[in-house]
Amino acid sequence: MTHHLVNADLHSHSTVSDGTLSPTALAERAHAGGVELWALTDHDELAGQQAAREAALDLGMDYLTGCEISVSFAGQTVHIVGLGFDDTDPALVAGLAATRGGRGERARAMAEGLARVGIPGAYEGALKYVGNPELISRTHFGRYLVEIGICADAHEVFRRYLTEGKPGYVPHRWARLGDAVRWITQAGGVAVIAHPARYRFTPTEEFALFGEFATHGGRGVEVMTGSHSAPERITYADMALEFDLLASRGSDFHAPGESRTELGDLPDLPGRLTPVWSVLQHRVHRAR
Repeated sequence: MTHHLVNADLHSHSTVSDGTLSPTALAERAHAGGVELWALTDHDELAGQQAAREAALDLGMDYLTGCEISVSFAGQTVHIVGLGFDDTDPALVAGLAATRGGRGERARAMAEGLARVGIPGAYEGALKYVGNPELISRTHFGRYLVEIGICADAHEVFRRYLTEGKPGYVPHRWARLGDAVRWITQAGGVAVIAHPARYRFTPTEEFALFGEFATHGGRGVEVMTGSHSAPERITYADMALEFDLLASRGSDFHAPGESRTELGDLPDLPGRLTPVWSVLQHRVHRAR
């Protein structure tokens, strides 16, 4: 089997951040979807890594450590996925803890904004969906607003209430791009730009993101991901080649019935690209 034909899913979320399945249940779903190489990439948190790794190996899947770090760049939030790192590295652990700080205060401000437009109790409602209170996020607010019938689905919630300029949007200052990349690489891993088509950058800003990312030692970009259309996959395959970046593949799965793509369902990476896992073979935890 070539590297390109490995069914790798290197972007998914559990109840440790904003998913609805436990790390163990998520591993079982990945395995059922035919995933051969998996990574749990919770937001700014490593608490699910041991359970995910053990479940994956018991099921016969190979495993890479993972996380998704929130970064501020050019006035927007950008996500950087780390893969194959030492999840006990002190600088990485401390950096993620600092990045998580402030989410609770931000969440209360979001709830205040929603209350001003006639949606009271959103903070308490969102907490019902939170596995880890340190990581309360817009996704949890979205689930609550769907539950109470304000919106039909999470996409409508974000569009009407939780994006810039809307009542429940509150910006947060995340990690710096260079810090996030350094935490990952110094812990022995590879840094990857997550779902690049989701950011609303101008072409000049996007070029600056990719250039600065590479300058700091970032090595990969998600080409195949749940939110990318077929044309966007082609665009970012070309960007990977232009910036000499490795290509990654991950569904960004959060919840059954909510995520756009199931674990294991993405197309193969184009053969002209070099998969990120091809340089991480020494970091893979092999199935028993």
